[in-house]
Amino acid sequence: MGQPITIGLDLAKSVFQVHGVDVEGRVVVRRQLRRSQVLAFFDRLGPCLVGMEACSGAHHWARELGALGHQVRLMPPAYVKAYVKRGKTDGEADRGPSGATQPTNDAEAICEAVTRPTMRFVPVKSAERQAALLDHKARDFLVRQRTQTVNAIRAHLGEFGVVVAKGIHNLDRLLEAAQDVPEAARPALDLLAGRLGDLEERIEAATARITAAQKADPLARRLATIPGLGPIASSAFAATTPDVAAFRSARDYAAWLGLTPRAHSSGGKERLGRISKAGNRYLRRLLYLGAMARISARRGRRAARLEGAPDWLDRMLARKPVKVAAVALAARMARAVWALIARGGSYRAVPG
Repeated sequence: MGQPITIGLDLAKSVFQVHGVDVEGRVVVRRQLRRSQVLAFFDRLGPCLVGMEACSGAHHWARELGALGHQVRLMPPAYVKAYVKRGKTDGEADRGPSGATQPTNDAEAICEAVTRPTMRFVPVKSAERQAALLDHKARDFLVRQRTQTVNAIRAHLGEFGVVVAKGIHNLDRLLEAAQDVPEAARPALDLLAGRLGDLEERIEAATARITAAQKADPLARRLATIPGLGPIASSAFAATTPDVAAFRSARDYAAWLGLTPRAHSSGGKERLGRISKAGNRYLRRLLYLGAMARISARRGRRAARLEGAPDWLDRMLARKPVKVAAVALAARMARAVWALIARGGSYRAVPG
């Protein structure tokens, strides 16, 4: 086997695919590796460029291969797809003239894509950053389970004609109404209510851990000065946001989060559509919820606000539906996040 200088590594649960080329672009290695063979294989090679798709486990392998002296670059899978020559994956190997299997396609496409000068790469996360995000992921999972449990209780009570207003703030009314159902139905409802109480305790514990970590993180504390960003959102942005030097401007960062409109322009006519919803959905949701909280607070102080001159948000609410204004406000908050990370300091409100 010749010395490869560029390798495409297609990750999987157990069987990995490797496609490597030399300095002249000739294929010098094309094989399968078991999980236990990966580090030993790359340890025998000289330093080379290794490309991988940014998927589950990619950051772990990037750190491991980087420690062996290789230059590792992660790419969004959507950007690699354009370089796949056929519709098959590496797992569906072609048969060569001798009858031996020859893995193709995905690893070869990764090897080709990683050398493109215009390719965009994903920064490798440290183990500490991934650990900080785990509390966020666990809390988000528990919140979804709480919503499912509340909806189940509401649906079961509806079977007995007991209807309570929607909203998590009506949870106590919902549990009180469960006492009015027939005796035979109470054990099942008590089971769901107990599950709901357990979820509430675990969510509060996860929230407390996130809040404590946020107070200990200087960047998260600075991000929390942005109106609408609380401890959870500021901690998530501090742990998730890559090096902002990868973005030319604050608008590029908002576009990375999927908060800028899609362009459908042709013939000199500019047509903007809905937001792209690209990027991290969790961060985008936190920004949107923070924007809605600011709008709700603004509406609650409507009488006091009318005494002064209307600002940007007032003018936006006067022209656009509330949710459209919330998305626009979320995009402004994203640009503020970029500015604080890139330039330091704390948030300072700008009039108008």
